[in-house]
Amino acid sequence: MRYNKIRKMDIADGPGIRVSIFMQGCTFNCKNCFNQETHDFSGGKEFTDDTIKEVLNLCDNDTIKGLSILGGEPLHPNNIEGTTKLAKEFKEKFPNKNLWMWTGFSFDKDLKDKEVLNYVDVLVDGQYKDELHDPKLKWKGSSNQRVIDVPKSLKEEKIIITE
Repeated sequence: MRYNKIRKMDIADGPGIRVSIFMQGCTFNCKNCFNQETHDFSGGKEFTDDTIKEVLNLCDNDTIKGLSILGGEPLHPNNIEGTTKLAKEFKEKFPNKNLWMWTGFSFDKDLKDKEVLNYVDVLVDGQYKDELHDPKLKWKGSSNQRVIDVPKSLKEEKIIITE
């Protein structure tokens, strides 16, 4: 598994000042994806336990409100194991900080039984659709995507949309 980059202080990908990691590799290849350099699975850098330590160390700061995991595709079969490990260790170390994740997969169709959801607070799901692009949308690029409150959705066994 590989990752593309880590942003130490990101204000664009979730609320507050956050640490963001962009996983490497995606097969969706959405038209006009904002992050095409993350599509090649052989690009970027190797994702290791040291990468997880680096991310957790960056999050260990009162200014940082949470962690954002984007891509590429963090939940692609090549990436989901490492993404789950990072998410689990983040929530164990920082139970009061939030974890946001973006995926092209569908929460209710593709991800329902995935362990990673136990650690995610907000999931933005669905592939970016260029014809549905709207720059006024908050946290998502196209109107088909959903901003989901994962703990509430799991508890109520239905999708709960959040802002």
